[in-house]
Amino acid sequence: MSHPISAALPFKIENHVAVITMNNPPANTWTLESLSALKALIESFNQDKDIYAIVLTGQGEKFFSAGADLNLFASGDKSVAWAMAKAFGEAFETLSAFRGVSIAAINGYAMGGGLEVALACDIRIAEQQARMALPEAKVGLLPCAGGTQNLTALVGEGWSKRMILCGEQLDAEKAYRISLVEEVVDTGTALSAAITLAQSVANQSPRSVSACKSLIQNGRKGFMTNGLVKERELFMGLFDTQDQQEGVNAFLEKRPPEWRNG
Repeated sequence: MSHPISAALPFKIENHVAVITMNNPPANTWTLESLSALKALIESFNQDKDIYAIVLTGQGEKFFSAGADLNLFASGDKSVAWAMAKAFGEAFETLSAFRGVSIAAINGYAMGGGLEVALACDIRIAEQQARMALPEAKVGLLPCAGGTQNLTALVGEGWSKRMILCGEQLDAEKAYRISLVEEVVDTGTALSAAITLAQSVANQSPRSVSACKSLIQNGRKGFMTNGLVKERELFMGLFDTQDQQEGVNAFLEKRPPEWRNG
């Protein structure tokens, strides 16, 4: 069964699994509209007792998702930045709180907000050619959609600092070794592997799954909530700096940034 509610987020439901495809060529970037649609979809799935699991993937062969379109931040307009930060937070936190199981089928580049949506899922399956990074600091920004918190919960401080502070990009095998992803599969097979795993959720009691998930995530709830709020506060603070506009515009103009630390 297909439901074309949003052209940027088409989805289908089969065998208790909802498969959502990020579809915003060429890099499956997020917009206010698609973030709002994701939140609405997850809320509707929470009300549908026949949906036990969600699989999220990207359209095409190159990108899972490249995150936000940096053109939105080129002007340094704080109202635009706040609207996007709020939309990212609400959408991805709603995904994280989905009562069932969510699986990211990472079929290509997962960058910035594209990796953050995968981090908001319960399980990540990556194809061998996939590349993952949180490169926001390279353009004078920071991960504001749960990246600093969810990544640290998964891989610890050391690797989080390498990826966020040093801008290190990981291939799928290294991501697997540090527990950023739970499985690496051949090119073109992440979606089928994720659907197979998602369908196995139907063998479990949906009520038990929901209860177990809440308990597994309970240990990080307190510090995570505070961290997510702080994440958005500091993200907005960057828009009072010269380096924010310099970083974003340098990226868009394909030139090295000239940092002024101001």
